[in-house]
Amino acid sequence: MATIDLTDATFDQTIAETEIVIVDFWAPWCGPCRVFGPVYEKSSDAHADVLHAKVDTEAEQGLALKMQITSIPTLAVYREGILVYRKAGAVPAATLEQLVDVVKNLDMDEVRQKAAEQA
Repeated sequence: MATIDLTDATFDQTIAETEIVIVDFWAPWCGPCRVFGPVYEKSSDAHADVLHAKVDTEAEQGLALKMQITSIPTLAVYREGILVYRKAGAVPAATLEQLVDVVKNLDMDEVRQKAAEQA
């Protein structure tokens, strides 16, 4: 599946309507972002069942502010609309592959229960 670009106008609806979304917050001037880009694209090609999305933090400063992005690249992973992972820094291909597998195998009943307890 091709990576899509998210904007402030499409972000919330995409997260709400898609089972698994991995979001790469990046900027064109960011060296680590440019290095991570091909790794992310390869993951997108390998996992058609997972939406890989990108947010250009330069073009979407309001969204970056709303999401409290202070370092790039930052990966945020949503499953069934719930943020299940967020971390700044580029990750190696093997780590990204493990992350995708873990998210696919999450017990969402348990995740929802923990989210309810924290709310």
